[in-house]
Amino acid sequence: MFGFLPNIGFSELILILLLALLIFGPGKLPEVGKALGKSIREFKAATSGVKEEIDEAIKGKEKA
Repeated sequence: MFGFLPNIGFSELILILLLALLIFGPGKLPEVGKALGKSIREFKAATSGVKEEIDEAIKGKEKA
């Protein structure tokens, strides 16, 4: 299901979601999900930027 969590099954995922519901409560859970999604998007953008810089550096070395 998730590339970075290969050993988590459906029952484990439900358990994690229930624990999050108990810890944060139903009112805060959407805010926590939104913040988590924003953090993941920013991380992906940062890693893609670094990957592009590395690819450019490799291409520059090949031309030289």
